[in-house]
Amino acid sequence: MVSVLGQDNYVGRHWTKQADGRVLCQVCPRYCLLRDGQRGFCFVRQNIGGKIVLTTYGRSSGFCIDPIEKKPLNHFYPGTSVLSFGTAGCNLGCKFCQNWNISKSREWDSLTDEASPEAIAQCAEKMNCKSVAFTYNDPVIFAEYAIDIAKACHALGIKTVAVTAGYITNEARPEFFEHMDAANVDLKAFTEEFYEKITLGALQPVLDTLAYLKHKTKVWFEITTLLIPGENDSDQELNDMCEWIVKELGGDVPLHFSAFHPDFRMLGIPPTRPSDLTRARNIAIAKGIRYVYTGNVHDPKGGSTYCAQCGQVLIERDWYELGAYNLKDKNKCSKCGAFCPGQFDDQPGTWGSKRLPVRIG
Repeated sequence: MVSVLGQDNYVGRHWTKQADGRVLCQVCPRYCLLRDGQRGFCFVRQNIGGKIVLTTYGRSSGFCIDPIEKKPLNHFYPGTSVLSFGTAGCNLGCKFCQNWNISKSREWDSLTDEASPEAIAQCAEKMNCKSVAFTYNDPVIFAEYAIDIAKACHALGIKTVAVTAGYITNEARPEFFEHMDAANVDLKAFTEEFYEKITLGALQPVLDTLAYLKHKTKVWFEITTLLIPGENDSDQELNDMCEWIVKELGGDVPLHFSAFHPDFRMLGIPPTRPSDLTRARNIAIAKGIRYVYTGNVHDPKGGSTYCAQCGQVLIERDWYELGAYNLKDKNKCSKCGAFCPGQFDDQPGTWGSKRLPVRIG
């Protein structure tokens, strides 16, 4: 466990003290250099007395049981329930953030629930959740809390899921993902210009995270790209992104294209047209990505899983409700026997589309 530095202040990891007394945070690629009392860009990591502390350890903006497909993860125990929660703050500054009231929160009033790692794991077990998801804001910035929760969950046989933008350093990446069973990585675009202008971040560290997950871990991961009209949805950019995915990660990594809805500081941009999601999906399939999905729209065809060999529907989805389920021996097409990558049980879960807020404490 991390060390206590007074109430609600837990000493973090991945930082070094500088000769001038400032502290260099090495959790994310911003490498914030902080004077005593100063907070990082994420707002939740702070220099207190020459140490980086995580000011949100043990506190949450709320807990809710969701379908795992909402993360979205379509190849990780379909139909099961996941206990989801987040804290406050974020290490990116996305102008389109759809959870901005949490990720941009500077008010501790938003952190209404307090829970130890053990209490969260026990709640998940009591509610028969297959997994716990760190989501709503990026778990990279509350890595110590997420890791301790993951350890408590694994002790009870519960899986852990990171919903993340993948904006993490080489120093912090191995420890964080060592404790995750699955991840959905938000690949927000495929140009440095977009990341610099729209997210106040950088693309390359995210690509490094994806490559690390593929080649250095056993974490099951899927990718999500929110298609924003006129910003990251050109044929050229989609072609470039899909070519990179196939070359560096392979064609079996599921890719989700989600519809943008005007929010936060991008209220003047129209919602993504369903036809553009279908266009992106077709481009990805043509480039060799075998499992491509559409999200945030009603599209049963784009939400279902198909056998890459014979085309049979393996998992039928209508929003978060499952229909036909044609996998046998966990990972095999019931028609042709072809392997479907992912982590599956013999039978799907039955949680459906329910959303159940819970209180812990």
